[in-house]
Amino acid sequence: MMRRVLLVDDDAAVREALFQTLELADYLPTTAGSFVAAKDHIRRDFPGVIISDIRMPGRDGFHLLSYAREIDPDLPVVLLTGEGDIPMAVEAMGKGAFDFLEKPCAASDLLEVLERAFAARSQVLEQRAVKSELERGDPAARLLFGLSPQAEALRERVRTVAPTGAEVLVTGPPGSGISKVAEVVHLMSSAGQGPFVKRTASSLSPDDLAKSCDDAAGGSLFLDEVSAMPRATQFAALELIEHGPGGRIIAGTTADLSVLSSEGRFNADLFYRLDVMRVRIPSFAERPDDIPVIFRHYVAQSAEQAGIAAPEISSEHLASLMASDWPGNARSLMSAAMRFVLGMPEEVAQAADLGLSEQMARVERSLLIAALGRHNGKASDAAKALKLPRKTFYDKLARYQIRAEDYRR
Repeated sequence: MMRRVLLVDDDAAVREALFQTLELADYLPTTAGSFVAAKDHIRRDFPGVIISDIRMPGRDGFHLLSYAREIDPDLPVVLLTGEGDIPMAVEAMGKGAFDFLEKPCAASDLLEVLERAFAARSQVLEQRAVKSELERGDPAARLLFGLSPQAEALRERVRTVAPTGAEVLVTGPPGSGISKVAEVVHLMSSAGQGPFVKRTASSLSPDDLAKSCDDAAGGSLFLDEVSAMPRATQFAALELIEHGPGGRIIAGTTADLSVLSSEGRFNADLFYRLDVMRVRIPSFAERPDDIPVIFRHYVAQSAEQAGIAAPEISSEHLASLMASDWPGNARSLMSAAMRFVLGMPEEVAQAADLGLSEQMARVERSLLIAALGRHNGKASDAAKALKLPRKTFYDKLARYQIRAEDYRR
């Protein structure tokens, strides 16, 4: 989320001093000398926090607070006063101010309040975005979570592929939810009302495959980890597809079938038939910003299953999750959410034990990988997106042993 701050104060010297403090802390301040000048910036979708003096000529900070709460009750407003008036502070909080600071306030106090306000604002806007996706009503919005560009691209790819009726190959790293994506493809297809039959490819004989196709007639047959399908069954699958299996074939794999087929370890003709429509699931390393969204969903789900109230999730906890490696992707994050609900969040404790520099290094590595994933492994484009000189970007790749070519599709 953009770190926007609307700063409202009739004293030009105070505005300038606070503006500099905010800029140095990497906020994006917009200043106004009165309520009238600030009014047009106060919108329901404002991605930030308002700081306003209470005592201003004309309409004061209390009026601004009341107006902001009418526009959006969840928009944080921090009020400032030079009066040292405790009753006024109580009144401000009672009217819905996020916090109250006395002028002149220490930069550290202001920035601490802003961090809390931004965490609250970020969570509200995130929840609204999730709700908006859910209200779209299609299975991709309901079942495939995340607010990052990669998550939206995944949903759009599923929406594009599902109606075609062609064979689909769903790929992704371990634990990324391949079978779930396959089911969403099925639900959004014309065969969505038919059966969705899941089979582990490694255990299928040619006869088992033929029976599974019969079971999936009028629906879809999902072949999980098709790379492990026995050689004889691969030939049978190719023949079934060529003659029409009666149900749609959706295959899933964590392996690179193009490499396996080029090495003679997977039937090349079957690979090309399955690869008519491909859906690739990005790893968490490519989209760390989705981790808080998905974790909150899993926590709510786990708490409901356990029959207990969902515990509060602090911003520090979410930051530690983003700083952690998730080689198991969604599956391991789901397990972490269950442990968190039951009071055993060891991943966060382990990340916290690393210290700030180690945690920041993990976050930086995740952001580098995410940028490469977004730009198809093109290092120059990724460096530009991160606003880094190319030499600095390449130095960071070398430091974290990241190979740009691993993220080319």
